[in-house]
Amino acid sequence: MKLQIIVGATRPGRSTDQLAKWVALEAKNLPGAEVEIVDLADYEMPIFNEAISPRFNPDRVPEPTVQKWIDKIAEADAYVYVTPEYNHSIPGVLKNAIDFLTYEMVRKPATVVSHGTVGGARATMHLKEILSESRAIVLPSAVAFTAGMIVMGGVFDEEGNLADEAVRNNPYGPQTALKTALTELQWASDALSAARG
Repeated sequence: MKLQIIVGATRPGRSTDQLAKWVALEAKNLPGAEVEIVDLADYEMPIFNEAISPRFNPDRVPEPTVQKWIDKIAEADAYVYVTPEYNHSIPGVLKNAIDFLTYEMVRKPATVVSHGTVGGARATMHLKEILSESRAIVLPSAVAFTAGMIVMGGVFDEEGNLADEAVRNNPYGPQTALKTALTELQWASDALSAARG
């Protein structure tokens, strides 16, 4: 399984990249997984402004940075989108990036890791709806971090490990939720890969 972990925020001082490292560390324990962090900060795309829907434009010629993003997303078999919650939804930069996609995620599984007030639950809800329109197979499992856990700092070490042993070993905590979500993602990826041929 080629797994991409998408860092869905670009603002300075973000915590989203820390969560992405944490997801990547756990994902590397999956048998046969190739894990890559894809950071939207590396793709400076314009605001979506194409006159014709990308899905229905056979003459489409995306800008080079947009094409780089499209090509990168097409490489993966499965996705974990890591997003904060801004104003009850996902960051505009993440929605904009997804708007440029066409069929790259069709019949490939995706899940969400979110953070923010109420664990980013509203961002997760919106992102799952958006991803379903891309025809990705959006899994019901997700992982959430409350804003308080992130803002206090010290939640993750430099490598992306959960620093607090009590949090890490809590059978109902985020590490267990992440393991469950990733196991489901790999199962779905294997099944869908075989179905796609």
